[in-house]
Amino acid sequence: MRKDKGEEDMKKRVLTALLAATLLTITGCSSMPGMGNTAPASGNENAGAEKTDDKVYELKIHTSQTEQALITRNYQKLADAVNEKSDGRLKLQVFPAGQLGADEDVIEQAIQGVNVAVNTDAARLGQYVKDFSIFMMAYFVDDYDEGYAVTQTETFKNWEKELEEKHGIKILSFTFYDGPRHFMTNKAVNTPEDLKGMRIRTIGQEVCTESLAAMGATPISMSWGEVYNGIQSKALEGCEAQNTSTFPSKIYEVCNTQSKTGHFQLMQGLICGKSWFDSLPEDLQTLLVETAQDIGKETATTVVAEADEAEAQMKEAGLTVVEPDVQLFKDAVEPVYEKLGFKELREQIYKEIGKTE
Repeated sequence: MRKDKGEEDMKKRVLTALLAATLLTITGCSSMPGMGNTAPASGNENAGAEKTDDKVYELKIHTSQTEQALITRNYQKLADAVNEKSDGRLKLQVFPAGQLGADEDVIEQAIQGVNVAVNTDAARLGQYVKDFSIFMMAYFVDDYDEGYAVTQTETFKNWEKELEEKHGIKILSFTFYDGPRHFMTNKAVNTPEDLKGMRIRTIGQEVCTESLAAMGATPISMSWGEVYNGIQSKALEGCEAQNTSTFPSKIYEVCNTQSKTGHFQLMQGLICGKSWFDSLPEDLQTLLVETAQDIGKETATTVVAEADEAEAQMKEAGLTVVEPDVQLFKDAVEPVYEKLGFKELREQIYKEIGKTE
């Protein structure tokens, strides 16, 4: 009997051990994904699961403008804001004066996934989505408020979508503004006839060259960094640009007259490659886009004052400023809308923003 009882006790101990092991196994499994209680954890456990990575991301901002130019300084504000808000997880650095190369080359690098963002305009983006270039047409919008309104339309959002899906370009913001563009020459330009045959530097895209040609000029494509020497050497007879660029680039030293035609309202965009953008954690994507758009809108309010101050300082340096009848230039470029197939598109966008022709 004792032997049987001993064997029975041994069996009980073995069964107890097996039961304990089984319970431990079940408990462990219940905490695995898809097993047992699948309710989300709470408190610190959940916070740990959702913690973002500690990787540091870097983005180089390219612009052909000088370090002193307003748009460059505004991009530095953006870099400082993002660096601070991200606690150093996303570091932006501005490279002015074309240090990273020609605009078109750097845009191509961005498309290929390089961590660069490029300061650009609608004319260049029109190389990828043709209709986008209407945003750079002469006298398309009259001021920043109208330009910003265009960026809020369904038409603009469709352009953004096409840039992303077909060309791998992500618009971070198109809310930056650099002001109206005027002619800088060595004689007064009061009518389109005064521009006839003059070699004027402009952005080398069809929408710009056709606009200038319609106004009488001979459009010349040249990088901004070469314009001063181009005018000085007589290769150019002038340029068209905004005060926030002509002043820091000292174009007033080689041109004695500004004719305030305000033909282009320079809305500026900051773009990067979609593949690089998609590599960012979602919180940094949101931070970058929202901050870029906010800084663009905030700094736009200072552009008019800075442009006026730049004009005043150029006049002190000897620049003569004339104000021609703008309607003459508007009439001259009107046929270009028909020529480039933009007439109906203009009507559509004006309807969206509530503008009458």
